[in-house]
Amino acid sequence: MARASTKKKPFAPPPRQKAPPLVPAVDRACQIMDLMAKSAHALTASEIARRLGFAKSSAHSLCTTLSRLNLLVRRSDQSYCLGPHVMRWANAFSERSDVAAEFATIWDEGTQFPGATITLSVLEGGEVVYIAARNSRVLSDFEFRAGMRLPAAFTATGKAFLSYMSDYEVKRVFANNFPAPLTAHSPKNVAQLMKDIQACRQRGYSIDDEGVKDGMVCFGYPVLNSHNRPIAGLAVSLPKHDFSDEEIKKIVADVREIAKKMSIRLGADV
Repeated sequence: MARASTKKKPFAPPPRQKAPPLVPAVDRACQIMDLMAKSAHALTASEIARRLGFAKSSAHSLCTTLSRLNLLVRRSDQSYCLGPHVMRWANAFSERSDVAAEFATIWDEGTQFPGATITLSVLEGGEVVYIAARNSRVLSDFEFRAGMRLPAAFTATGKAFLSYMSDYEVKRVFANNFPAPLTAHSPKNVAQLMKDIQACRQRGYSIDDEGVKDGMVCFGYPVLNSHNRPIAGLAVSLPKHDFSDEEIKKIVADVREIAKKMSIRLGADV
């Protein structure tokens, strides 16, 4: 009688479960909202259809629905722009976001920066999106707003995020489209940006030296999560020539301390 084989069968991992399919109409509506958020001007339904590769009838139907829900607003020339309903979601996100809540809590505990503006932002592709801001009167000719987007390559918080990426990852972010300079001091290409990123890694914090606005300098630190990865960027912005070197050192140290406190509260090993 033949003996049963005692040789173990090779381990076979269980088959991967496929993610449930997206609802096509919801997916297309989301693509339209993303396109409108990135567009510098209003778009017609035909332009939306062309850019996204949708059928014109589908784009018109979706835009009509989104406008009835106040997610889009139809203008007199039949073009569309973002509607007021979007702000309900933006405000709800800001109020409920752990990072935004930590920002407000630590600020309200008594940390003050005379003459400075404090901002908190998250990274989205090649841009930073501001989720909280405390503007000061001293920087009266530039105001940060929740929902504002700026190129990550020019901002202090953006560079703080990018400094945690490898050189390859940074170059991949801007492989297809480097943003147009906002001032004469903005990095003009990836090579110039990489010099800023390298300096940020060595220094321990990032600097926007008039890259967003002439006469404005910003100092940034990343806020880390429980995996010690940046989840947000914290920055202080102030007029470049209104503070002494000693005052700037103090401000930078205070921003570092706030970023550290926020990171610890979010579980980072700082």
